[in-house]
Amino acid sequence: MSQQGYVATPPYSQAQAGMGGYSAGFGNPPPQSHYGVYGSPPQGYSAPPTGVLKPPASSSSGMPPPPVSSQYGANIQQNGAHPHSFPPPVASAPSMSPYGQPPQSAFHSMAQAPPPTQQLTNQMSAMNIGGYGQRPMQIPQSSSSSAAPQQFQTSPPTAMGHPPLSPPGQQLPSLGSPPPMATMGSVTAPPMGMSGPPGPGVHQPPLGPQGYPQQPGSPMSGPYGAQMAGPQMAGPQMAGPQSGAFPGGFPGGPAQMAGPPQKKLDPDSIPSTTQVIEDDQAKRGGQVYVTNIRGQVPPLVTTDFTVQDQGNASPRFMRCTTYSFPCTADLAKQCKVPLAAIIKPFATVPKNETPLYIVNHGETGPIRCNRCKAYMCPYMQFIDGGRRYQCVFCSCVNEVPVQYFQHLDHMGRRMDLYERPELSLGSYEFIATLDYCKNNKPPNPPAYIFMIDVSYNNIKSGLVKLICEELKTMLDRLPKEEGAETSAIKVGFVTYNKILHFYNVKSALAQPQMMVVSDVAEMFVPLLDGFLVNFQESQAVINNLLDQIPDMFADTNESETVFAPVIQAGVEALKAAECSGKLFIFQSSIPTAEAPGKLKNRDDRKLVGTEKEKTLFQPQRGVYEQLTKDCVAQGCCVDLFLFPNQFVDIATMGDVPSHTGGSIYKYSNFQVEVNGQQFLSDLRRDVEKSIGFDAIMRVRTGTGFRATDFFGAIYMNNTTDVEMAAVDCDKAVTVEFKHDDTLSEESGAVMQCALLYTTIGGQRRLRIHNLSLNCSSQLPELYKSCETDALINFFAKSAYRAILNQPLKTVREILVNQTAHMLACYRKSCASPSAASQLILPDAMKVFPVYMNSLLKTPALVGSTELSTDDRAFHRFLVNAMGVEETQVLLYPRLIPLHTMDVSSEAIPAPVRCSEERLSESGIFLLENGLYMFLWLGQACPPDLIQNLFNVPSLGHLSSEGPMSLPVLDNAHSRKIHSIISSISQRRAASMKLLIVKQKDRSEMLFRQHLVEDKGLHGGASYMDFLCYVHREIRQLLT
Repeated sequence: MSQQGYVATPPYSQAQAGMGGYSAGFGNPPPQSHYGVYGSPPQGYSAPPTGVLKPPASSSSGMPPPPVSSQYGANIQQNGAHPHSFPPPVASAPSMSPYGQPPQSAFHSMAQAPPPTQQLTNQMSAMNIGGYGQRPMQIPQSSSSSAAPQQFQTSPPTAMGHPPLSPPGQQLPSLGSPPPMATMGSVTAPPMGMSGPPGPGVHQPPLGPQGYPQQPGSPMSGPYGAQMAGPQMAGPQMAGPQSGAFPGGFPGGPAQMAGPPQKKLDPDSIPSTTQVIEDDQAKRGGQVYVTNIRGQVPPLVTTDFTVQDQGNASPRFMRCTTYSFPCTADLAKQCKVPLAAIIKPFATVPKNETPLYIVNHGETGPIRCNRCKAYMCPYMQFIDGGRRYQCVFCSCVNEVPVQYFQHLDHMGRRMDLYERPELSLGSYEFIATLDYCKNNKPPNPPAYIFMIDVSYNNIKSGLVKLICEELKTMLDRLPKEEGAETSAIKVGFVTYNKILHFYNVKSALAQPQMMVVSDVAEMFVPLLDGFLVNFQESQAVINNLLDQIPDMFADTNESETVFAPVIQAGVEALKAAECSGKLFIFQSSIPTAEAPGKLKNRDDRKLVGTEKEKTLFQPQRGVYEQLTKDCVAQGCCVDLFLFPNQFVDIATMGDVPSHTGGSIYKYSNFQVEVNGQQFLSDLRRDVEKSIGFDAIMRVRTGTGFRATDFFGAIYMNNTTDVEMAAVDCDKAVTVEFKHDDTLSEESGAVMQCALLYTTIGGQRRLRIHNLSLNCSSQLPELYKSCETDALINFFAKSAYRAILNQPLKTVREILVNQTAHMLACYRKSCASPSAASQLILPDAMKVFPVYMNSLLKTPALVGSTELSTDDRAFHRFLVNAMGVEETQVLLYPRLIPLHTMDVSSEAIPAPVRCSEERLSESGIFLLENGLYMFLWLGQACPPDLIQNLFNVPSLGHLSSEGPMSLPVLDNAHSRKIHSIISSISQRRAASMKLLIVKQKDRSEMLFRQHLVEDKGLHGGASYMDFLCYVHREIRQLLT
């Protein structure tokens, strides 16, 4: 059966390259674009390996032209009428600004008008989405004929309200009763006479939006509930260039031809992320997701569901870009969908799900394959009455150790199958033997060392006092092993400016002792005994020290600091104590004191937009590279808390944390009363979260494919071992796979992630996650099993790595191109033939363009001189360690209307689309993306609502000077909003400071840059314009 994807018949897409005075690079790709792997020479169209982003030789700027601020006058001449006569189009639901004359700006020297025969149908007839009636079964004549698509290009134009003529040999469904809406993306695909696999297919010619003709002029209700305008007209004229331009986005051709007044394009008619999320929640929310089926696609990360492990790892631990891998490398190359898994080995398991079982095989240790060293898992095949087993990863036949022998039942399964986690579950842990430990001796419990910058800035801002006060209570809550009375983690304290001060806090002392190391070039730890102690035993001495530190440095004038020697000191201390651990470094400024790792201010925004822009993201070489190696070797993770007032070179200072499994936190212009709570909740969570140390991870795969690339807060010494000084519950590693042979449909693709680490109690363990996927030689299967959220996580991380070595412009072009390629391949190989003017998207990827456009507008990729270099580098580090859930909400923030909420209900109100059009002057909206949270107040907010929330009579009484805060008041509205904010905050990895913005205030700009469906403040297209551009690129690829 054929697969009808998401169909949108946009009013754009007829524009030809270079029309409308595009800056020539933006249109005009050569007829055959060339692609090559990042940085490699271009190759022919079909050559590049899958999953790598490919730069085109075509467009000179993979981004839409910068926004142009120009309003449209009312008396704009519209584009030409269609040569055939149609009833005038109906006006559609609320929408974007009217189109017409492109903004007068440097980009738009008008091109000459196209010949009349090429003039287009009225471009504003709204999108025709997803409404295809099912067609009778049809076997195509031959899979190599390219006739079918041709017939569609030249079918006569449809009269409004009638379905287009079908190609010869197909009957139209009878139109008496409406045929069912095609379920998008849920059926397999036909050959299109291009390159898809042969097989019977169902062809569906375009009908009206619901599959049957619609009366002209009657608005239709689209799948989104909002009105859509009448059906699209298809005709030979479609081939010509398109006129009209989008405001500030992708100009089309000339808009100077007279014609009937145009309709606006209905933004409700393009795929909506909030709708997709809502639909998945309605369909799969609250259910138990059982993992006993190979290759099943899990619910979205935004859906609330419970996982029951029955042989495959929970999607909380592993998600894939597609759950059906293509059988051959050629197929993978053809579709360009990257094959990757996002692995979060320490993901938090909700309280209502079973924690991981721990398997102890005693002295002999875990059972492993002799050849490939894979660990025993549910996919191993027992043979020979249970005496031997065949490894699923490398097919080697192994003897079953005597102590592990068990008889098989009549199905060939072991009798003890359900008693052994490693034979029945996707995820479990083994206790490791001494062979898995350094120097064959058990590890010591890890240590946490707090290293506080006591230079002038931190003392003056009150930060040092704040940290010392907090540590007194927080150290009581250090993480501990299940069932342990107290935490086994040792703690130590260092203060520093130009020199370092170590503290002896041995429990026997009456007073803490300070030891100073002023020779920062040759760092050593001046004391062993008494530096790292158990908090419970030394609590009195430690509290004494924490009381003294702020007073000791109260009169300091020292403003210079060191940084590399601080990390060096921490590593040396852990080496001396023979343990792994974590350094918490609280640093205020760029290290300018004479010492190893001294940095100079290299913030040069003149480099933005040039070939050298990439150097802004590259760390300064030298001592930090060696430090990273030392940290990883010792299992020393670095967490950096930055409090900058100016440039601090995050690209360099964040380099060690980002390779040791550490986190970076940044509080610009820190003030205790403004950022204090946010910092403290970040610090608490950072100290208390579940974590493993001195970790090494390996991803093994079945034959036919292998892991080739790894992205995350990790260190790679060779091509297979992922080393992490620590790995916590928020860190995810994205792994890309490539074929090295053919995969078979019956055996599928299996992968096993094995993580060897030290627990917080000092026990060496192996955490195993197994996942089995389907394999298919049919591309429709692959597209049906895609996961947009995982795909965008992969693209974000690979692009953020690429910007270290390539111009941003190239990276952006690659992203846009690969988007167009993936969608063009779907159109060509999987979708039913239809008019070229229709944008057809796979159901599972229909909102992929909105995420991709949002990614292109992120600080690291947008390339604007208005953004600080530090912010861009910071954003790059953050995304690099994120899992699927974090990148999803970052790239499509939640915009929640609060003025209409039911205060008696527990639920959070349903989010609306992330666009300015959804805001209302009389409303209050909460926007959050996992890093920032805004409360937006419309100008016409009802006074009683303002009174309930802020305890002032009206919006005018709220001061716009200085930060506003949301008081906790004793009324239903206030309680409800605070409960929404706290339930959102609990789900997020970082604490978000609530910023309150009033409509039309200056601070509103910060809020607006997160409305990702609109044009970017610093450049970047709106979602609508990006969709138009991608559609044009797809058509370019298909012609």
